[in-house]
Amino acid sequence: MAKITKSFSLSVPQRQRRIFSESFKREKVREIVEKRSTISDVCRVNEVSYTSVHRWLGTYSGAKKLTRTIVESKSDTTKILALQKKIAELERLVGQKQVQLDFQEKMIEIAEETYQVDIKKKFGTKH
Repeated sequence: MAKITKSFSLSVPQRQRRIFSESFKREKVREIVEKRSTISDVCRVNEVSYTSVHRWLGTYSGAKKLTRTIVESKSDTTKILALQKKIAELERLVGQKQVQLDFQEKMIEIAEETYQVDIKKKFGTKH
């Protein structure tokens, strides 16, 4: 829903005394329904409240109620959830592999100290 700033040039009592003809209301509703203008444009130009224009729409548009429909594909939501689960699983696996690598490096260090043998290949050194 677009937020409308209340920058009316008429005061509240002046706006409350105005009465719009049925033909005027029908014309403004037709403009909105045919998408020639928006609700906020009608409100701003005619200095009418958002609620009044919605009331006009309910009365003169023939539609019971204007609603904004947000279409979200169920498959999109399902895909997002599946991808989030997959990311969590992969992060868990990476964590496990890192623990294994740390363990192997520590075991190699202990073996090198215990047996006095260079187990790791050190490139660039002569044997």
